[in-house]
Amino acid sequence: MQPGALNDGDGPGRRPIASRSSGWAIRLAGGLARTDVTPNQISVASVLFAGVGCALIAVGHTPLAWLAAAACVQLRLVCNLLDGMVAVEGGKKSAVGAIYNEFPDRIADTLLLVAVGYAAGVPWLGWAAALAAALTAYVRVFGGSLGLPQDFSGVMAKQRRMAALTAALVAQSVEWTFSDTRWSLLVAVALIAAGSLVTCVTRTAAIATKLRAT
Repeated sequence: MQPGALNDGDGPGRRPIASRSSGWAIRLAGGLARTDVTPNQISVASVLFAGVGCALIAVGHTPLAWLAAAACVQLRLVCNLLDGMVAVEGGKKSAVGAIYNEFPDRIADTLLLVAVGYAAGVPWLGWAAALAAALTAYVRVFGGSLGLPQDFSGVMAKQRRMAALTAALVAQSVEWTFSDTRWSLLVAVALIAAGSLVTCVTRTAAIATKLRAT
C-alpha cells in the first residue's frame, strides 16, 4: 500500500502493535486463517464485543458487570489485532478491507465511551470523548490522504484509550464494592476526552511539520 492510501491493514497504514509478534496471536491468527472466517467478520465481531461491553456498562451496576465489560474491551482489541493478521499474514485481504478496518473501530469507540459517560453521570463527556476519539482517526487518515505515512502516535491513541478504559472498569469494580460512587469512570472518560484532543493537536502538528519539510 502506498502512503496516502486508506488503511487496509498493511504497509505504512498499518498500526504498529507489539503483540502482533507474540506466539498466541500468531497461532490464533493462523488457526483462523485456515477456517472460513474472514477478516471483515472479525472486524464486525469487535463491534459486537463493544456492544456487549456498552450494555454491561450501561445497565450492569455490579462489580462483576464492570469486570465483564473490561473483558469485552480487551476482546474488542483482540479482534482489532487478528483481523489485520488474518488479512495480511493469512493472505485473506479483500477489496473492501479498508472499510472494515476503519468503520467498526469508530462504532466500537462510540459505543464504549458514550456508555461510560452515561454511567459516570455526565453524558456529554462521553459524547465528547467519542467525538475526540473519532477526530484522532480523522487526523491520522487525513495525513495519509496527503501522501504522508499515517501517524498512530499520541497520548490517547486507540490502544491507550482502551487501556485507560479497561483500568477504569477494573477500578470501578473495586470502588463499587465499597461505595456507590463512580469516580473511576468519571476520571477515565475525562482523561480520554482531554488526551484525545491533545492527540489530535500533536498529530496535526506533525503533519504540518512534514508538509513544510517536503
